[in-house]
Amino acid sequence: MMKLRVQLQCKNLHEYLRELSPELLDRLYNHPATCLAVYRELPSLAKNYVMRMLFLDQPLPQAAVALWVKKDSQKDHDECVSILSGLRLWHSLQLQGGLQGYSLNPVFKENLRIALLGGGKAWADEGSSLGPDRHARDIESLDKYALERWEVILHFMVGSPSAAVSQDLAQLLVQAGLMRSEAGEAPYITSAGFQFLLLDTASQLWYFTLQYLKSAQSRGMDLVEILSFLFQLSFSTLGRDYSVEGMSESLLTFLQHLREFGLVFQRKRKSRRYYPTRLAITLAAGVTSSSSPSSSSSSSSLSSAPCTGDTGFIVVETNYRIYAYTNSELQIALVALFSEMLYRFSNLVVAQVTRESVQQAIANGITAQQIIHFLKTRAHPVMLKQTPVLPPTITDQIRLWELERDRLQFTEGVLYNQFLSQADFEMLRDRAQSLGCLVWQDAPHRVMVVTPQGHSEVKRFWKRQRSNT
Repeated sequence: MMKLRVQLQCKNLHEYLRELSPELLDRLYNHPATCLAVYRELPSLAKNYVMRMLFLDQPLPQAAVALWVKKDSQKDHDECVSILSGLRLWHSLQLQGGLQGYSLNPVFKENLRIALLGGGKAWADEGSSLGPDRHARDIESLDKYALERWEVILHFMVGSPSAAVSQDLAQLLVQAGLMRSEAGEAPYITSAGFQFLLLDTASQLWYFTLQYLKSAQSRGMDLVEILSFLFQLSFSTLGRDYSVEGMSESLLTFLQHLREFGLVFQRKRKSRRYYPTRLAITLAAGVTSSSSPSSSSSSSSLSSAPCTGDTGFIVVETNYRIYAYTNSELQIALVALFSEMLYRFSNLVVAQVTRESVQQAIANGITAQQIIHFLKTRAHPVMLKQTPVLPPTITDQIRLWELERDRLQFTEGVLYNQFLSQADFEMLRDRAQSLGCLVWQDAPHRVMVVTPQGHSEVKRFWKRQRSNT
């Protein structure tokens, strides 16, 4: 059976928005918070273009815009034009005299002006209208809460028995390809899920949010409404409470999901106020890839977000022993995905990498390269002084165990046997061969296997032959 190697593709904000329909994008720009969030993540040159046109009422000729950059920066100019056009921030139109021009999206222009200069309605109702909160949360407790809630999800993915999530969330993890579920069995982690656990918290959150947004409309939710609310949250003040008054039923449902993800704190489901956590505030501010010119402004905000992983805590010896100096239940569960646990102390876990443990991990979709990458990226500082970091005997053996399991290829098929004559066997075999669905044959024993797709046609052919004789 051929293995499918799943690679996580975590789009940045602009890549995601460019995939939306023009109608959804235009509706999205009706909210100042959305416009400011989109503007904030633009490359610096594209920001410059937007600001130059923000207070112009007339379109500009494309030739004039092209003169804003030097000739050796033409590639940067073309990239900015592509981004602005793809996001529908710019509209191309024909000017008098037949010249081609650009104009800024009027809805985006109006709402970005409001966002930058003030005015318009308040983006969110502050909780002060509800009076003082007797159960107010400070920033430290919000950070702790967000980390705990998010780690519950990660613990559930690695199969920790103490971690429980809602049925909706478990289903979302399966739909996202991070877990696999079979009839009568609890969901278990996939290769993509293991990659997901190796990401930093900010990347995990954004990837997970993208998967949630994909299923939002099938849940009967308004995608524009929940996206606008997410952007609004990113401009909230950490430690300040906000009111749920005026929220639609769809948004209230979404708020409960955000509560389970650790993006907002709400003391009770029926509570009239909520507190955005640091995870929500940094979500839309840190979704641009590191290669983007604008990412430097976002990285600092993400560095203050809670982190779920230890770094530099694993020692690997040539006798296949792993010493993990950590008391993190999550990291211990990750090590247990591909090794056998031997001993556990207060701040140390001893495990053994075995043929059975590695092949079991590979059977669950985790690759040898992912195991090696995990050990290398979490290597203890003592290990980092070595070259190579991991003993070659260990890395080579893990790869060999994977190849050993891959020596056999399994193909589904339908078995044909018990033919009454050699002529019958050869006739049906030749028919299957002509249809291109013959998988295997053993002529002396009158046995053959055909593909499930070709079985119905071969079966019909055999019935026709039998009826003619």
